[in-house]
Amino acid sequence: MIRISTIFIAICMVLVAASLGLVLHAVAGFNGTESAIVALTALTFLILYNAVSMRLRDRSDVGGQIADLSRGTADLARQVAEFGRRLAAVEGRLVSSNSASSDRIQAVVGEINELGVLVKQLAVSVAGHEDLLAQGAAAAAPAPASRPDPEPPSEPAIAAEQTAPIVARPAPAVVAKPAAAAIAGEAASPSRNQPQLLAAVKNAIEESRLDIYLQPMVTLPQRKVRFYEAVTRLRDDKDQILAADDFIPTAEAGGLIGKIDHMVMLRCVQVLRRLMVRNKDVGVFCNVSAATLGNAANFAQCLDFLEANRALAPSFVLEFKQAAFRHLRPTEIENLAALSQRGYRFSIDHVTDLRIEPRDLADRGVRFIKVPAALLLDPKQSSTSDIHPSDLSDLLGRFGIDLIAEKIEGERAVVDLLDYDVRFGQGFLFAPPRPLRPEGASATGGATANKESGSPNGSSNTIPMASQTAEPPMRATGNAALARRAAGPG
Repeated sequence: MIRISTIFIAICMVLVAASLGLVLHAVAGFNGTESAIVALTALTFLILYNAVSMRLRDRSDVGGQIADLSRGTADLARQVAEFGRRLAAVEGRLVSSNSASSDRIQAVVGEINELGVLVKQLAVSVAGHEDLLAQGAAAAAPAPASRPDPEPPSEPAIAAEQTAPIVARPAPAVVAKPAAAAIAGEAASPSRNQPQLLAAVKNAIEESRLDIYLQPMVTLPQRKVRFYEAVTRLRDDKDQILAADDFIPTAEAGGLIGKIDHMVMLRCVQVLRRLMVRNKDVGVFCNVSAATLGNAANFAQCLDFLEANRALAPSFVLEFKQAAFRHLRPTEIENLAALSQRGYRFSIDHVTDLRIEPRDLADRGVRFIKVPAALLLDPKQSSTSDIHPSDLSDLLGRFGIDLIAEKIEGERAVVDLLDYDVRFGQGFLFAPPRPLRPEGASATGGATANKESGSPNGSSNTIPMASQTAEPPMRATGNAALARRAAGPG
């Protein structure tokens, strides 16, 4: 439909052209033909001018519309990008939720396995108590018949015997004997020879009687738990506990140290996952034998496992002895570099002297050095070492290595170590190595268990799996009850 303004403009152009022709005819003396030609020329010129002006106006309108469309497209692109970002955030939350769910499932499976071990221990303990009761009853039965006839007692003695209750004397001694005393009696048996100890280590590995004890490492002077060291203990067929120093040399000689290290790494990773549920800053030190680095098959197995748990590398520290670290062979150095490339850090313990090269240790990935407090505070070390012990922490700190004072047993040692600028401490003063409880419990629960076991220093015998500091009391669970029953009556 033709717009009214266009019609009006056309009429005006015709009128202007006609007026021009009439003016030329009347005033200038042009004849009719000439006036008509001039009028048509003027009309044509006006039509062309109007068409060009309308074309330019339409072009400017189209340009404005295109600009508006560009702005709308840009807004739409920004909205799409924002939607993509929100979608990525939702996907990340879903992935983290799935990962947390899988970790919880693994934790539940591990607790179920530990519950099975506790039930087995409980059955063994009950069977042992029944055997003790049977032996006590057998020993008490023939006692009256074998006792010789006493001389006729006096009248006061007869009256006392008549008023006293009748009690079998051997029975209370057998019933009141706790399980700890029985274990202590078994531990007092003669030490095993090398073949017997090797057989005990093999059986313990096959039956998974390898326990992990945790000893905390605290910050000084705040004494806040920052790391845990996993201490390995082995139980033989009679549930006698063997320390690492007792069976590690035999395991290395028998070629079993690779299996032990792999089992310990597996347990340590499980412990670390459960500890990090509540505290992301906690770490675990895991002792590794140098023989595992030198054995290609054992190291390949451990490397695959550590590669699968590479996300835990910042909190999982592999610990080696100072003597072993000083005599590493080229193959072992390459394997150590492979672990360092995957983000794992190393620690040095069993330090016997302060002849330390921090640059070489830092280049190999060492980030912690444990030195006994007695060695640091020994005045003779200042003359035998290249650096005064009070300056050792600053020297190591320049290369990114933290000094940990271990085997601290007195408050005076802590005061002296603070003058040495020692940041971390470990020892029986803070807490001894404690076995793991199947379920994380509060500090109150640990105190209760301690009362039952009769610990003299007032510290709990077990350490919660996922707690760092004292927490509100929690309800005693079935696993905790089984653990108390397995510890023995009374």
